[in-house]
Amino acid sequence: MVGTGMTREKLEKMAQVARVGGVRRRHKAVRKSHSEVDTKLQQNLKKLGVSPIADIEEVNFVMENGTVMHFAHPRVQASIQSNTYVVTGNPETKQISEMIPSMLESLGGDMSQLNKIKDMIEKEGEKKE
Repeated sequence: MVGTGMTREKLEKMAQVARVGGVRRRHKAVRKSHSEVDTKLQQNLKKLGVSPIADIEEVNFVMENGTVMHFAHPRVQASIQSNTYVVTGNPETKQISEMIPSMLESLGGDMSQLNKIKDMIEKEGEKKE
């Protein structure tokens, strides 16, 4: 033990602390990153056969409580065979009253389309009653 800096007292102190098999060490938790979750999701989507749809500027999900989930420049993927649509991006929650003007602009100024949508909504309302 010459030259190592170990003395008999240090060794005895270490022996008291030491357990069978060595000194207990804290286990460092391995943290999963979001990229692992994202890769698993992408693998499952690939199994469904989704393919990206380009040139979509915005997506709006209208909720029953009058709010809209608005995605600006989302990444949209779809699989027609499995009836699966995937929209990824940062959503903003807005009231429908804020979104109606931009929704009407995206539908265009053609009133015939708006009347068709209105008729479809009315028919669905009658079916529920």
